[in-house]
Amino acid sequence: MSDLQAPLVRPKRKKTWVDYFVKFRWIIVIFVVLPISATLYFLIYLGDMWSESKSYEKRRKEHDQNVAKVVKRLKDRDAAKDGLVCTARKPWIAVGMRNVDYKRARHFEVDLGEFRNILEINKEKMIARVEPLVNMGQISRATVPMNLSLAVVAELDDLTVGGLINGYGIEGSSHLYGLFADTVEAYEIVLAGGGLVRATRDNEYSDLFYAIPWSQGTLGLLVAAEIKLIPVKEYMRLTYIPVKGDLQTLAQGYMDSFAPKDGDTSKIPDFVEGMVYNPTEGVMMVGTYASKEEAKKKGNKINNVGWWFKPWFYQHAQTALKRGQFVEYIPTREYYHRHTRCLYWEGKLILPFGDQFWFRFLFGWLMPPKVSLLKATQGEAIRNYYHDMHVIQDMLVPLYKVGDALEWVHREMEVYPIWLCPHKLYKAPIKQQIYPEPGFEYEKRQGDTEDAQMYTDVGVYYAPGPVLRGEEFDGSEAVRRMEKWLIENHGFQPQYAVSELDEKSFWRMFDGDLYEHCRKKYRAVGTFMSVYYKSKKGRKTEKEVREAEQAHLETAYAEAD
Repeated sequence: MSDLQAPLVRPKRKKTWVDYFVKFRWIIVIFVVLPISATLYFLIYLGDMWSESKSYEKRRKEHDQNVAKVVKRLKDRDAAKDGLVCTARKPWIAVGMRNVDYKRARHFEVDLGEFRNILEINKEKMIARVEPLVNMGQISRATVPMNLSLAVVAELDDLTVGGLINGYGIEGSSHLYGLFADTVEAYEIVLAGGGLVRATRDNEYSDLFYAIPWSQGTLGLLVAAEIKLIPVKEYMRLTYIPVKGDLQTLAQGYMDSFAPKDGDTSKIPDFVEGMVYNPTEGVMMVGTYASKEEAKKKGNKINNVGWWFKPWFYQHAQTALKRGQFVEYIPTREYYHRHTRCLYWEGKLILPFGDQFWFRFLFGWLMPPKVSLLKATQGEAIRNYYHDMHVIQDMLVPLYKVGDALEWVHREMEVYPIWLCPHKLYKAPIKQQIYPEPGFEYEKRQGDTEDAQMYTDVGVYYAPGPVLRGEEFDGSEAVRRMEKWLIENHGFQPQYAVSELDEKSFWRMFDGDLYEHCRKKYRAVGTFMSVYYKSKKGRKTEKEVREAEQAHLETAYAEAD
């Protein structure tokens, strides 16, 4: 292994009471979090069933009534007296790890809690019209029995349409369709002044359409979205491909698994993901939709990975390193949510024995713990511990730089497993917050097309090696170095995660021209917090945000003059 890849040597760290609390946190998880989570999942399921029992017409009527309440609420706001607008959703409910202390300052709440219905499944137009709190488990349960699906279905059940649009969403089909927001055909937005608009790629609100993704709800309130549907089959034919070698070799094996060098599009699978288990071993998985008849042919193996007692998916995939390449068929919906039960591999940290057969068999049906409850049961000291001693980050990097990213993660963080998921980054008519490298189309690199550069989400989720060995580790400094590396390599950091960026560096990573244009044009300034301050780590007061934004606007106006 080269010096570049060699992990840093760190001194031993003295343990504190927080270390012991985290070590035995499983007690609270088993006796408090899991039972409450299971109850909440059941109640949410009943709510979904109640919603599905209503006709689409009734759901749309209720939707219009709820939108009218939001419009009235915003129109009644007194800008001089009331705080900045945010949703009434409690801070701990959000799935992301980003600090939400901005809700602890004075603010003007708008309740979107009723927006959790599927409003229409249009089989002719292949469009699903849904409200922002519809989650992935809910939408897949409704569409898959029709042999339909969203083009991009994020893996975890609890992830909502609104979060995936305003923030970040990806899945193993993103190498074909792009990120979740790229599959949206129209947004229905309530603007700062209470006006309701429908934004599409080619109508008068096309600038708003392209500005909404990654805006974190700071341009307006999303009340519905029309999302692309695709035809699917009952099963996923999944091939597990073991790859061994150094990190650059693993990266090349990952690239070759879905981006044929000869450009033959018939070789491109419907789904792809990779998992790097250590510096020399990884497993790449490619999937294609398969009919029920094909899956049940003699000799084919069907694996119902969704059963509560089944091995956790990432551990099942790891067996390919010993077994060699193999193929199996997984029911489509179970495949979509394959990482839900164990929260990728975070479940191993939360419940160290949760992957054991006895636990899976007896208590696996209680999994997973709701992320919101895990956050609700941790105080300030525990949250700070996780910020410093734990990593949950996604690094979006050009496909050809995946090997370099893996080497960087190994040297600076030493986190395994690492998740790899490719996605198209489209060259949009208007430059968005995230955008491909200038001139990428002329380089003709592996995986790139004329209209999109192929990127990869390098998912880094787990306790770093130094922490597991009891060594010193500065999580904040590691994230700063990661963000610096991303800026230097035209990469991006999803804003759900903890960020250490200052404002200048934030706008070096992201392009803010379109966003700022829409902030002013649609009067979001002074109504909604800017995306930087919403993402910024630490507590934010309304006064701080208003003064900073005013200074920013005055500078912008001066430059324009």
